[in-house]
Amino acid sequence: MYEQYQKDPESVDPAWWDFFKTYRNGAPPANAAAKAPAASPAATSTTATDGAGTTTRPPSETNQRPTTPVAQPVSSAAKPAPTPVAKPSVAPTPSSAPDASRAAAQTAAAPAPAAPARPVPKEPTTPKAAEASDEPTYTVLRGAPARTVQNMDVSLSVPTATSVRQVPVKLLWDNRIVINNHLARARGGKVSFTHLIGFALVKALKSMPEMNVGFDVVDGKPNLIQPAHINLGLAIDLAKPDGTRQLLVPSIKAAESMSFAHFWTAYEEIVKKARNNKLEVSDFQGTTISLTNPGTIGTNHSVPRLMKGQGAIIGVGSMDYPPEFQGASDETLTRNAVSKVMTLTSTYDHRVIQG
Repeated sequence: MYEQYQKDPESVDPAWWDFFKTYRNGAPPANAAAKAPAASPAATSTTATDGAGTTTRPPSETNQRPTTPVAQPVSSAAKPAPTPVAKPSVAPTPSSAPDASRAAAQTAAAPAPAAPARPVPKEPTTPKAAEASDEPTYTVLRGAPARTVQNMDVSLSVPTATSVRQVPVKLLWDNRIVINNHLARARGGKVSFTHLIGFALVKALKSMPEMNVGFDVVDGKPNLIQPAHINLGLAIDLAKPDGTRQLLVPSIKAAESMSFAHFWTAYEEIVKKARNNKLEVSDFQGTTISLTNPGTIGTNHSVPRLMKGQGAIIGVGSMDYPPEFQGASDETLTRNAVSKVMTLTSTYDHRVIQG
C-alpha cells in the first residue's frame, strides 16, 4: 500500500496520507523517531572517519531498504567512540493507524472544557406586601377577652356613682423612701406606692365596713350582701406576646387579717402568678372591692367599671404637683410647702352605698 501511495497518493484512502507522509520503508514515523534517545555526536554526524582515514556514510534516505553496513578494520591506535544501540521501535500496523489518526483529529476538534463558573449569590427575595383591603377584619374573641366582654355587659346593669377627691402625697412619698432604705440595709426588696395604697385601703375598710358590701337579687327580692372578709381585687395590666394588652383582676383573700409584710408578700405572689399565666379560677372569685391604678400611664383620674357583686372600685390617679405650681422651682415649692397630689376616685354601687 505504501508503494501504491508513492506512485499515486490519490489511489489510497485519505486517512492514510498523514501516516505515509512521515513513514519511511522499514523506519518508524518521525514522531516515533523523535521519542528515541538522542545518539552521540559521533553516531549522528553526516560523516564519520575511522582510524584508517576511511569515510563511512550513513544510509541514504531513499525508498530502498537499508543494507547492513560492513564492519571496517579498526586500528588499535585509534578507537572510535562507542555507538549507542537504539532500541528498535515497532511501527504501527496499518490497521491501527487510521483509528489513531481519527482519534487525534477528534481530540483536536473537541472543545476545551469550560472553566467552572463562579457562584453567583441569589438575589434576596422581597416578601410580598399584604394586599390592601377596604374591608374590616373580624376576629372572634375567645377565652379571657370573651369573659371580659360578658363582665362589661353585665356591669352596665349596675347603677353606679363616683366620688372624686384630691389628696397630698408628701407623707406617702417620704414613708416609701424610709421603708425602702430600711429594706436595702436589711432583707432587700422594694415597696411601691400601690403596696402602700392597697394596704391603707384595707385599713379604711376595716374602720368603715359599710363600704365592703354587695348587692344581689335572691328569690326576686333585693338583698344586701355583707362578706365575711375583705377580698381585695388588684387590676393587673399584662402585655401579651402579640403586642396587645390584657387586664386581669385577681384578688387577695382575707386581706384584713394580714400585716403589711404579709400583705406585701401576698401582693407579689398574685402578680407573679398573673405574669406567669398561672392564675386559677378561684383567684378571681369572691372579690368584694377592687383597686386600679391608671396613674401609672399618666391618667389624672378615671371612672372605672364596677363588676357585679362588688360594692366599690377605687381608682388611683397620677402623682404630680398642682398645675399652678408645675413650673415653679424646687426652692419655691419648698418655701411654700407645696406637695405633690394624687386623685382618688370611688365608683360604688348606688343601691347599697349612698355616699
